[in-house]
Amino acid sequence: MLNEGRDVARHCAVWGSPIGHSLSPVLHRAAYAALGLHDWSYDRREVDEAGFAAALAGLDATWAGLSLTMPLKEVAFRAATRVTTVAAVTGAANTLVRDPDGSPGWIAHNTDVHGITMALRVAGCTDPSSVLVVGSGATARAAIAAVSAPGGRVVFMVRDRVRSETLAQAREAGLAVEVVHLGEWATAADVDAVVSTVPPASVPGLGSFPEVWEGTRRPVVLDVVYGSGETALQRAARGRGWAVAAGTDMLLHQATEQVRLMTGRPAPLAEMSHALRLALRDRREDP
Repeated sequence: MLNEGRDVARHCAVWGSPIGHSLSPVLHRAAYAALGLHDWSYDRREVDEAGFAAALAGLDATWAGLSLTMPLKEVAFRAATRVTTVAAVTGAANTLVRDPDGSPGWIAHNTDVHGITMALRVAGCTDPSSVLVVGSGATARAAIAAVSAPGGRVVFMVRDRVRSETLAQAREAGLAVEVVHLGEWATAADVDAVVSTVPPASVPGLGSFPEVWEGTRRPVVLDVVYGSGETALQRAARGRGWAVAAGTDMLLHQATEQVRLMTGRPAPLAEMSHALRLALRDRREDP
């Protein structure tokens, strides 16, 4: 396991572009402190698609794992020497972990699926059978994997067309597929959850967001962005009776899986959650 010989320094980081906003270091450093992994470090690094291969090749054997955010999830998947079943289904990796058998390559994981599943569950949506996904990129595929079940249904809300690999994933999972244009919210009236994977400013037509009537089931909205306060989608949903899942809940739970995979130790959820709350408070108070 990677945590054997804990006197040996280990390095991890989050890569992406842009990356300055990432709260992943807060979560992982809190985990290392709680686990007593004092020789472990976790940083952030600005890396784009063009520079990814060279950056990865430059890492020595002390590097235990990487968290990947946009736009690196697909290029990281292609760079891995082994992929997990979940990563293979989504065709994307938000996590690369050194092979514990000592091989020089990397194993691709997708912990976004766990993060989305848990964020929806915390908000009261367990085992949804229908979901509306805004967008069709790598995070949208994680949303499909988090909710897919044979006989279920996914509605894609996109500007132009659904990416072919995302459409193929939904159909291979046995889901009924519908496609609507951005801002056509009528279809959201009969889904269990809405998961938005696009920038908040890209979500139009919220004046027609459907209302949940008293005494009926309460569906959930998850906007995966975080750190800038409540989004327009979240405000519209809350005002019309929907439950709202925080994007930070997705961030927290995908990070707990990353910690487990990178260190070989169970993640300290309480300590990580506390550190995240403090970081969000400080960010809100920072003028």
